[in-house]
Amino acid sequence: MSRMLRSGAIVSAMTMISRVLGLARDAIIFHFFPAGGALDAFFVAFRIPNLLRRMVAEGAFSLAFIPVLAEYKESKSQEDLQKLLNHVAGTLTLVLFIITIIGMIAAPLLAIIFAPGFLFGDEANIKDSSQADLTAHLLLITFPYIFFIALSAFVSAILNTFQKFAVPAFTPVLLNVALISSVIWWAPHFEQPVEALAWGVIIGGILQLAFQLPTLIKLGLMPKPSFKRGHEGVKRIMKLMIPALLGSSVAQINILINTAIASMLAVGSISWLYASDRFVELPLAIIGVAIGIVILPKLSGDHINAKGKAFSETLDWGIRLGLLIALPAMLGLMLLAKPILATVLANGVNDWTLVEMASMSLMTYSFGLPAFILVKVLAPGFYSRQDTKTPVKIGIFSMASNIVLSALIVYPWYQSGILGPHAGLALATALSGYINAGLLFYQLRKQQIYQPQQAFKKVWVKDFLRIAVGLIAMAVIVTYFNPAESWWQSAGLGSKALTLLGLVFAAMASYFGTLFVLGVRKSTIML
Repeated sequence: MSRMLRSGAIVSAMTMISRVLGLARDAIIFHFFPAGGALDAFFVAFRIPNLLRRMVAEGAFSLAFIPVLAEYKESKSQEDLQKLLNHVAGTLTLVLFIITIIGMIAAPLLAIIFAPGFLFGDEANIKDSSQADLTAHLLLITFPYIFFIALSAFVSAILNTFQKFAVPAFTPVLLNVALISSVIWWAPHFEQPVEALAWGVIIGGILQLAFQLPTLIKLGLMPKPSFKRGHEGVKRIMKLMIPALLGSSVAQINILINTAIASMLAVGSISWLYASDRFVELPLAIIGVAIGIVILPKLSGDHINAKGKAFSETLDWGIRLGLLIALPAMLGLMLLAKPILATVLANGVNDWTLVEMASMSLMTYSFGLPAFILVKVLAPGFYSRQDTKTPVKIGIFSMASNIVLSALIVYPWYQSGILGPHAGLALATALSGYINAGLLFYQLRKQQIYQPQQAFKKVWVKDFLRIAVGLIAMAVIVTYFNPAESWWQSAGLGSKALTLLGLVFAAMASYFGTLFVLGVRKSTIML
């Protein structure tokens, strides 16, 4: 557990750098471009290949590839391992090339499918075809991102399996650097300035792939793409990928559905949802994704070596650490939604409306953060055993739940004129996340894959009450010291930034200080 904690800390630290720079990137983007209009078009054009990346590259492919690669690493020769890498590289490159060409050709159609509101507005929200045309043009530029970032994810999976976590975790920083550069230096040279962002996406994808190759070469694992029909390892990966694709696609399809619905709501809804999603993604990546990355190879090794107790202990550790941090992160985002958005996004281009509207969806979306993190921790319990079907069934049910919940929540809000129906989309996603996490946990226990260790049960029962007390202390401190909303509207950027940092520090100190006083120690986290 100590080694996993160190590995998780490395991934979290690198991810923190990337996400903080990502917030700076978003602040710069919102400073130069007003919410809605061209910016909505870019977010749609970026979201489609980016979600394909999560579904195919970092989702289905990694979940199918890492367990097979771990098995080859543990039980096969170096020659067999290299052949697997060569054949996977060749097959993946061909498939990605075909997907990229199809996506670029179908860009106009994809723009209409995933943002129908850009063409079909109502009397209260009139839109013309220029926004759909701009989205299609930007998508034509951004779609090849999936080619480079998927190959980057392939390299990342290899490095993670060989315990080289820092380099893959740092690579997203390069995308942020490329996008920031595109806004500041390249945008003024384009007739449509937002087009510079699209080119920044492509350059970022290339940089992420190139940055990891030296480490791969140093390990002596640089693939030489080749093809062999019927290669045993490739066949198994493909077989695992099909259900894994459906399973890992659920959350991404939910986001696409939300984007399509948001395009039919008030102008700017896509930007508001994007802004709130970015702040939830920060703790999700630092906690959930980091834990998932670290435990998947460990769980795969435990399963291969028939270490059932170690397998459950690994999940115990992931669940416990995830919730210890996820719960205060959720509460912090809810309490500090407006201060965070006022500091990062409010400026002369976007008025206070952006803060008010985005804060609604941030508060409802952050409610699902513990569930999103638990999904990242629990799903590897199935994928490490090369069981991709169970998460698929659960994921499909969760996706259906999200659609139903969206209809039940958003439509009545929209019809009644309640301010911020886009927040209902975020709430539906949060609730479906709890359904997903709950069913994953239920199936792990029902199939006796996960059997909580006695030490975990005793410690967690005690710490649940301690965490509750810590959350109460945190809420009291933050509420007491948080300035009035009028101050956040009028204060300068420097004052807001220092005050926000102070509030975040006070929140963390009150929560973790309370836990320490009540007896929670590193040794209990480590079990």
